[in-house]
Amino acid sequence: MTLYCGIDLHANNSVISVIDDHDNVVYEKRHPNDLPLIRDVLEPFRDALLACVVESTYNWYWLVDGLMDAGFDVRLAHTGAIPQYVGIKHGNDQTDARHLAHLLRLGILPEGHIEPREQRAIRDLLRRRLLFVRQKTLHHLSLQSLIARHTGERLTANQIKALDTEAIAQKLPDPVSLGGQITHLARDWYEQAIGQLEHEVLKQLKPRREYQLLSSMPGVGKVLASTILLETGSIDRFASPGHYASYARCVNSERISNGKLKGRGNKRNGNKYLAWAFMEAAHYAAIWSPEIKRFYQRRQAKRHILVAKKTVANKLARACYHMLKRQEPFDVTRAFG
Repeated sequence: MTLYCGIDLHANNSVISVIDDHDNVVYEKRHPNDLPLIRDVLEPFRDALLACVVESTYNWYWLVDGLMDAGFDVRLAHTGAIPQYVGIKHGNDQTDARHLAHLLRLGILPEGHIEPREQRAIRDLLRRRLLFVRQKTLHHLSLQSLIARHTGERLTANQIKALDTEAIAQKLPDPVSLGGQITHLARDWYEQAIGQLEHEVLKQLKPRREYQLLSSMPGVGKVLASTILLETGSIDRFASPGHYASYARCVNSERISNGKLKGRGNKRNGNKYLAWAFMEAAHYAAIWSPEIKRFYQRRQAKRHILVAKKTVANKLARACYHMLKRQEPFDVTRAFG
């Protein structure tokens, strides 16, 4: 008899449901999020278990890694693509866990990609850098508006960067100057933290050939090359350039029947970090590459500026797929010829 396990993971507890080939519940109970305890619960079923399904929630790392280290076959459920019960009258955590196991038994479980933990750790450093960039920008704009509000002086970005705590104290009256000085110090701290994160990420990625290949693309610098490489993972998990471009959110989400628009799909389905990276690359490539600039200008003359940039991003994403698949540098003629 084969058994199937579904785990409905929450912030502080998990509901474990084990079913057999006939959807009969063999075991079902809520447990605190304690890895040794969960391993002990699953141990009696180890030999019969096909796999354990865990929801792709924000906190899945510890559970998936822990169960894999213990020798269990673990599948990561793609939460956004899971079909829900139709006609169910009452649903709860137990039915959710049971449903995951049920989809595994039927062989129709939408699975998410489990990135190797070493690469995942570097990727999360880069994501933390993006968070810090946003926070630094927030403090920069806050200081700029604070000075404008109390002095009527509108300083440029470079003028704000040139200020020190003494200059801020002279510009702003007490006790407002204290807030301005602390904001300035916070901005400087974020800038130093960003530099440390970039240094660590590049130390890990620079020796890799994939990083060198991505750096050959117009508009792609060290940050964008690192982001594309780490968020892509293994290119072999994508069946075609179209699948990869879709994952990067570089394709339309329209549903068309008989030439008419009947609706739109989920625009948020895909990787938001890759979507950002390719749009940034498209913006800079349209500035610095003459061939891409001409292509972009032709599209811009017919469509909205954002549609034109998304078209360039789509081209870059497809080129990126072929570059990583074939281990070849960027060729602007093949991509935009």
